[in-house]
Order: sequence, then C-alpha cells, then structure tokens
Amino acid sequence: MKYGYFNDQDKEYVITAPDTPLPWINYLGSENFFSLVSNTGGGYSFYKDAKMLRLTRYRYNNVPLDSNGHYYYINENGTIWNPGWQPSKTPLDFYECRHGLGVTRFTGKKNGLKANVTSFVPLGDSCEINQVTLKNESTGSKDFTLYSYVEFCLWNAMDDMTNFQRNFSTGEVEVEGSVIYHKTEYRERRNHYAYYSVNSQIQGFDTDRNTFVGVYGSNQNPAMVEKNASGNSMASGWSPIGSHRITLHLEPGEEKTFVFVLGYAENEPDSKWSAPDVINKAPSDAVLKKYRTAADIETALEKLKQYWTDLLSTYSVSLKEENSPHG
Repeated sequence: MKYGYFNDQDKEYVITAPDTPLPWINYLGSENFFSLVSNTGGGYSFYKDAKMLRLTRYRYNNVPLDSNGHYYYINENGTIWNPGWQPSKTPLDFYECRHGLGVTRFTGKKNGLKANVTSFVPLGDSCEINQVTLKNESTGSKDFTLYSYVEFCLWNAMDDMTNFQRNFSTGEVEVEGSVIYHKTEYRERRNHYAYYSVNSQIQGFDTDRNTFVGVYGSNQNPAMVEKNASGNSMASGWSPIGSHRITLHLEPGEEKTFVFVLGYAENEPDSKWSAPDVINKAPSDAVLKKYRTAADIETALEKLKQYWTDLLSTYSVSLKEENSPHG
C-alpha cells in the first residue's frame, strides 16, 4: 500500500491516503507557540511548555487512534464529513495532506464541494492559524454548514487527564462576537487565557462539550452537527470547547475563505480585567487585527517560507552517483 510521496520541489511530504499505519505528524512553530498536527487533523497546541501551558486536549493511547484535534465539520444535506477525514471518517472523493516546513495543508472533496485547510504558526505571534477555503465545484448551487471544533485543555496537561474532581468544576469561558475565550482559573491564579476566533459573523457557537457532542456522543458524530444547529452553550465547569457554526450558500464555481485563529494571550497582574469578570482582551485583539484577510495570511506564509529557506540553506549537500566497481 502506498500512502504518499516526497515532493522535493516544494519540500513537502504528500499523503494521499488518510488511513496511514500510524498518525504521521508535522510540527508547526519556531519560537514560543507550537502545534502538532497529524495527517487527519489530530493534534494539539501549547505555549512554550507542552505540559504546563497546553491549550488543547489530545488523548494519548486512545481508541480510536489519534483522537482529538482541530477539526472542521461540513454538513451538507445530512452528509457530514471532514477535510482531513477524521473524526467522522466519511469516505472522501479526494483526500490529500501536505506536510511542509512549518505548514500543513489539507484538501478534501465530497459531492462536488472542495475544502482546503492551511495550518501554520506565524512568526512573531503566539497563535495557530487555519485558513479554510470552500469551493463549489459542482454545476448546481450548494447550501451547507461549517463547524469548527477544539477542546480546551485546562493548562496543566497531566492534571487535566487525572484530577477530574477539580477539573469538572473549574471550566470557564467568555464569548464576544465571533471570538471564544477560554479563561479557566484566570481569576484564581493565572494571568493568561486562550482564544479561538473566526473572521466572520457566525450563526451559532458552543463552548460546552456535552452540549456540542452529546452526553453519550463522540466527536465522530457530534449532536449539534447532526442536528445542524448550535446550543449557544456557555461552559461552567465540565469540559470547555470552542465551536463556531457558519451557514453558507455557494453558487457553481464560487468559493469563500475563512481565517480561524487559536491563540495564547497574557496580561500583567494589574491589568487582567477590563470590567468586573471581563478579561482584558487587548493582547488578543492586537493579534486578531493582523490576521483578517487572505492577503494577511499570504504575507505571513511568505515570511514563514523565507524563514525556513534561510535556516535550511546555510548548508547543502550534493551527491553524485558513480558506477560501482562491484556493480
């Protein structure tokens, strides 16, 4: 079974079948913020310390394999699928994952709808960017719904997996417009928070896992995605998540692009709040203003590409094949 090939020109490994023997993972980031992303969209993000400052949950040694990531669900007339195949595992008409230098790109197609997801960590900012482009390649118009999904880790990854008596009573969020803020323990003992945004109006959101997934559900078939709805839930304890719902209409050949940003922000102790129980959003606002348009993303990608080119071009090796005297 062949799962992919090296693309030397673009310095990428191209994966052409999602069900690889094990998850094939790319590492994004070069400064303070890092993400691990598998060839099916699994993985997690952290700021500086993968144990103490973990932004999103990942389930090790779990069944199914490579469970939890930064997912995008598409519901078109009851057909639910993901550009990276997992977690719904709906068979795709086309699948491709390109692991490059600091960038991973997914392409998935289903029933004439094409979805591209470009994931990377920009230079100079503590965030992961996912640019999602949806194109109608069919001959008829399409109406469908896009859902984003991340599950927040309660910062200390080891404690997050074990201390359920405490964890199930501490989850806390804020929602403002299209931005979801994860602020568990921000009041008590932290000066930092996470945020998850999209540069578009949304038709609904969820921040409570049980509401979105269902008490007896899973991220393979979340209850809200199946219902084509949102609970507009506000997590209070239990398991906070971030999910946006966007309804779309595309004419034949039309495409739309969205920028999702998952980030880390930190305030000085004396400037944590902008109002009672309202976090100071100035650090996150400054980052979100930089990544609003496709042009902003293209500029950030070019800077990242140049960074890796400069870093890896310091040394080069040229090998010449010669006839072996024993051959």
